[in-house]
Amino acid sequence: MNRLSLRIVTVALVVLFLGGVAADARKKKEKKAYDLNANPLAGVQSKQPDKELYDKAMVAMKKGRYDVARLDLQTLLNTYPESEYRMRAKLSVGDTWFKEGGSAALTQAEAEYEDFQTFFPNAPEAAEAQMKVADIYYQQMEKPDRDYTNAQQAEEQYRKMINIYPDSTLVPRAKQRLRDVQEVLAEREAQIGFYYESREDYVAAIARLQTVAETYPLYSKSDQVLIAIGDAYAGEAHNIELIRNMPAAIRERMHSVYEDKAAAAYAKVITRYPMAPHVEDARDRLVAMNRPVPEPTQEAIAESDAEERSRQPLHFTDKTLDIIKRGPTVVEAVHVGEPSLDDPKRTLAPDVTNENRVILTEAINAGRPAAPAAAVTPTGPNEPPRSDQPSTAPLQMQAPAEGTGVGVEVVNAPNSAAQPAGSTPAADPNALVKPVGPASTALPAAEKPAEAPLQVNDIKPGENPPQPTNAADNNQKKPKANLSDESSSKKKKKKGLDKLNPF
Repeated sequence: MNRLSLRIVTVALVVLFLGGVAADARKKKEKKAYDLNANPLAGVQSKQPDKELYDKAMVAMKKGRYDVARLDLQTLLNTYPESEYRMRAKLSVGDTWFKEGGSAALTQAEAEYEDFQTFFPNAPEAAEAQMKVADIYYQQMEKPDRDYTNAQQAEEQYRKMINIYPDSTLVPRAKQRLRDVQEVLAEREAQIGFYYESREDYVAAIARLQTVAETYPLYSKSDQVLIAIGDAYAGEAHNIELIRNMPAAIRERMHSVYEDKAAAAYAKVITRYPMAPHVEDARDRLVAMNRPVPEPTQEAIAESDAEERSRQPLHFTDKTLDIIKRGPTVVEAVHVGEPSLDDPKRTLAPDVTNENRVILTEAINAGRPAAPAAAVTPTGPNEPPRSDQPSTAPLQMQAPAEGTGVGVEVVNAPNSAAQPAGSTPAADPNALVKPVGPASTALPAAEKPAEAPLQVNDIKPGENPPQPTNAADNNQKKPKANLSDESSSKKKKKKGLDKLNPF
């Protein structure tokens, strides 16, 4: 028993060793093509003091003495501000923090790289600084079922690098790293969608899987995602068949719509990923549904074949290392094709619910006859205007044919009969407001002023005319009034014994 256990342990150690050797070989191959940690000025032969300081800092960094390297680099920047190595020295300060590792050191490294881009935005090293900012988040990525914040930040930074520095020699490496990051993000969304489908929560499953299909078309399991979308719509169609209190016509229409969506998802597997491992499953589902099986084009076959050939197979050692190491395994990520450079377009569960509501509404209204359009009749001349119907032309004001002393003449509506002058117009039976006033509308003749009376001389011959009164006589004093008849309160007060006499 002990020998068997020893053999198992020995085999496990050999597997781990071989896996580590294979992983180191892949890393060395990649590092040889894009080695950002090598000294770019190692081949420069110079005895200048600034160059010697820079070489000294690189040696200290290689030995892991990052604080010494930072001190030498800061000395170079402060002592030789006009040195031709100042840009490399500024960028190397961030490299010391990056190699030191740890959350605090990586945060400081990101700040140094961003400062470099601020001070030297047009330098060729600016693309390298942005690339290293993205690598900071790439190194901190978790597995697909863990926190995906660093993966999202890495995706954003790699996109920024490709969009801002499209002519840089580091763009191919940035695109491959972006494919690896999108593989991790797509794997996370797909696992959630598969879980919802297993719980028969088809609305949530369609939302998650549709996001993967539209945002990450280079995902290694895109064929399985599309098949799962078709299965979810087929599940929706099956659930409709189980509703017995729904009219048969409506149920049949909704069932047909969901089956069409499922068939479209299966057909896309054949036309877009004809060389994928699960393309035969999509064909079998279409045949079972009695739907036509499409034929892929030669361009689609060549594209799918190139994608499948660029993927590395997932070996047993890769699965074992995936259990031990912290980060995700991106062996199956594609190495050809353009990664998505746009913001992810997410499909939410409420969007799928609204789509189902629209399908139900259309299925209900499909069997109803169309309502006839209401005839539009114009309003009458004396009716108030309506917002949904046109009104007749407004009344026209015309100048009178003959002068009547009035500036205008009121005429009838255009559709009314002409009335002779001086006659009473006929009352409109449809008028809302009845006319008020005399029946005759003829204007009266203008009245002329009355004649002044004749003046008559009242003084007869031989009589003296009346004398005019003199104004001076009017100013004479009037006689005093007799106060004896007035009340006692206005008489003169009595004196002495007269007060006892009441009379």
